[in-house]
Amino acid sequence: MGHGPSRDRRRDRLEFNKLRKRLRRLVGKAIADFNLIEAGDRIMVCISGGKDSHAMLELLISLRDSAPVDFELVAVTLDQKQPDYPEEVLPAYLETLNIPFYILERDTYSVVRSVIPEGKTTCGLCSRLRRGTLYGFAEQIGANKIALGHHRDDIVETAFLNMFFGGKLKAMPAKLRSDDGKHIVIRPLAYCSESDLAAYAQAKQFPIIPCNLCGTQENLQRQEIKQMLRAWERQYPGRTETIFRALGNVATSHLMDRDLFDFETLQGEGDNSIGLPDIRVVNL
Repeated sequence: MGHGPSRDRRRDRLEFNKLRKRLRRLVGKAIADFNLIEAGDRIMVCISGGKDSHAMLELLISLRDSAPVDFELVAVTLDQKQPDYPEEVLPAYLETLNIPFYILERDTYSVVRSVIPEGKTTCGLCSRLRRGTLYGFAEQIGANKIALGHHRDDIVETAFLNMFFGGKLKAMPAKLRSDDGKHIVIRPLAYCSESDLAAYAQAKQFPIIPCNLCGTQENLQRQEIKQMLRAWERQYPGRTETIFRALGNVATSHLMDRDLFDFETLQGEGDNSIGLPDIRVVNL
């Protein structure tokens, strides 16, 4: 009887080690598959204060310490001046990690609130303002790559968002050149599931900072997609992973994009010099 709590702790530690090993393996696989990190890279790791970016930074630090190549990590977070934002939390945590970090202060919260009517989705404008600020700072510090904390589920959700609301077959790649051509954006968590990252963040007790601008709003299109995928996952376990694999297994000849496949010059090998049979019923 007295060994119960001790046994529970050992089991929890075993489960955590399995989870950490799985996440490290998946991040390492994404890095290898897409050549996300190379020798001499200076990577600006964007920290929102959410579970995903916290896990990304911690895993990248861990992998850097055992990687066969040298690369730099610089943590950057954006203080958007939201009401009641706990501005001391992230600096205090980042101080413990022994890596360079910067806190960028820009009042995007007021800009978004002044432009977007109450009750309307703020995610789009907020994201553009945040991205512009971060990309500009990456140039200032000489970072050649920018790491974002999007995971497998984000990528699948984005594919459905673009299909349902944008009429595009488009998701998020693990590696992307920015529109201005100056930066390479990488997503080291591309193969990681949200549930694994949530469990990891809880076990590590990262200092999570909620976002008042997007996550708390109801009826967002992304929330609708999330609910749809969760329902599918309950009914058909593994469906999200299957959809994700499909994004890397594309048959352009079986889609409808004429820029990706040359349908116009597609020719068969029939011989129309052969006469048609006289008998209308052909026994094959």
